[in-house]
Amino acid sequence: MTVTLRKITKTPLDFKIESDKITFKGYLEYHAGKLILLKAGLEGLINAECSTCAEDFSLNVDEKVEFFISDGLYDGDSIDIDVVESFNSTTNLDELLISEIELIKSDYHSCKDCERG
Repeated sequence: MTVTLRKITKTPLDFKIESDKITFKGYLEYHAGKLILLKAGLEGLINAECSTCAEDFSLNVDEKVEFFISDGLYDGDSIDIDVVESFNSTTNLDELLISEIELIKSDYHSCKDCERG
């Protein structure tokens, strides 16, 4: 789902994307300058690899996601949350979902067998 950033206003634009066994649901809202706030939840199951035994397992995900999308290069003051830059005045929410899933997968996770030790 591609969204044109210049069309985002102070009225939140709701979105919901479902991919396999995971749902990415939230809204986009104009913040200030070139910044659009994305606030969402990521819920469901993803396939992950156990960091101990390297076996694949289903990881239950229930994460809150919040960051800014900048329409162009972000050159403002530092802020407390991450900024994703977009250079074509659009953002692809499917790509952001994939990116968030990969970020979760890159963390340390243990399957139930390894947790029991």
